[in-house]
Amino acid sequence: MFISEKEIEVRYAETDQMGVVYHANYLIWLEMGRTKLIQDIGFTYAGLEEDGYLSPVTNVNVNYKTSVKYGETVTVKTWVEHHGKLRTIYGYEILHNDGTIASTATTEHVVVKKENFRPISLSKIHPEWDAKYKEIAKVND
Repeated sequence: MFISEKEIEVRYAETDQMGVVYHANYLIWLEMGRTKLIQDIGFTYAGLEEDGYLSPVTNVNVNYKTSVKYGETVTVKTWVEHHGKLRTIYGYEILHNDGTIASTATTEHVVVKKENFRPISLSKIHPEWDAKYKEIAKVND
């Protein structure tokens, strides 16, 4: 299983009045981690869009363990938890500098045609990308 890592410096604008990162900002960090994973294995989400496809989020689950505050640097670890015919589930851990877990998460995605949002298998449009996901995924169909 391949794990990508993305370091993020917490900005003041990401925090609430208590100086704690606002919960919705974790979703942005997940997207940053996912983008980094895709780049690390040699592809780009922008390239998928240029080819006329999108990969919308169909489900997200975030478990908040400990607070992250302004001035901290966190690491987002991202991997392919499951890759099937139409669905890919990414797994995430957001870690404090000392390695403790701030948050865990999963996001579920499907690939769709941009013009009509009909699902399509990644294997049909990018067989090399699909093969790489099968190679690095924790679980396959």
